[in-house]
Amino acid sequence: MRLTTKGRYAVTAMLDLTMNADEGPISLADISKRQEISLSYLEQLFARLRRARLVDSVRGPGGGYLLAMNPDAISVARVIDAVNESVDTTRCGGLSDCQQGDTCLTHHLWNELSEQIHGFLEGVTLGQLAGREEFRHIAERQRRRLDDDQIPTASP
Repeated sequence: MRLTTKGRYAVTAMLDLTMNADEGPISLADISKRQEISLSYLEQLFARLRRARLVDSVRGPGGGYLLAMNPDAISVARVIDAVNESVDTTRCGGLSDCQQGDTCLTHHLWNELSEQIHGFLEGVTLGQLAGREEFRHIAERQRRRLDDDQIPTASP
């Protein structure tokens, strides 16, 4: 299985938004710093996530992004689908033209695996992930690191 950077980063950014939702609108700059994802890449992803109505934007000072719905209603598969990604394990991209325009011997096996993976991710929500202890520990460590980076140091 190969999940591209676009899909992984979209899920990571949406989980960051979920884990920090109690702070109000979250800036892409903060997500960028915490997750070490390029700000321009996040802007592209969030344009797609907004079009898919998964996030709302808040303009002005203190603005940023909020989840557009309860995190328990947003599956990981829905986030991946919103950024036009697919979880595809076939060599042909699901087109059945693996061998000089014809279906290869194992095409149906890999296609079924892709469907199983998508089904699994459909059953996992951002709310479920945010409720897991290991995710909460990582998010807290990232918040502390970001807070530490923003404390001005005294000059000698």
